[in-house]
Amino acid sequence: MQKRPDAVKFRGQPKTLIGPQLKPGDKAPDFACLTQGLEVVGLSNLSSDRPRLFSVVPSLDTPVCNTQTKKFEEALGSYKDRLACYTISLDLPFAQKRFCGAENITTMQTLSDVHNHSFGQNYGVLIEGLPLPLLSRAVFLVGKDNKITYAEYVPEVTEQPNYDAAVAAVKSVVG
Repeated sequence: MQKRPDAVKFRGQPKTLIGPQLKPGDKAPDFACLTQGLEVVGLSNLSSDRPRLFSVVPSLDTPVCNTQTKKFEEALGSYKDRLACYTISLDLPFAQKRFCGAENITTMQTLSDVHNHSFGQNYGVLIEGLPLPLLSRAVFLVGKDNKITYAEYVPEVTEQPNYDAAVAAVKSVVG
């Protein structure tokens, strides 16, 4: 598996990311994540009749990840029938379900990469060298053709993504 040393900072400390750095035009890799109902799903069996946004966070139980999920929930709610939206983390599906219920999250579906870390490895966001596995903060937009149309790897894991750029990318794809 490819490793990208010093690809991201976590609390100011350089960290290695496992997996490739994807860019627009790349074929989106498949993965195997768990839904809140413990069903294993991946790109190959998620609806491809509309673009998919993947908002990647380390843990929904942290303030920055909580904010990221809520901001995308608010910004993308009007695209619900033209865009599938997912928050991906290594949180257990039970914790993701609790979070969504407590925060009234309905647009952003959660997927847990705890099953085998395949999303983290295939999308190049699995952080190496922490006491527990975490995903780096990132945003991916995948078109109906399963090609990446937008990719942002946030350079400092504790900072927010560029919401304006991600929403602009969504608007350019869904109209």
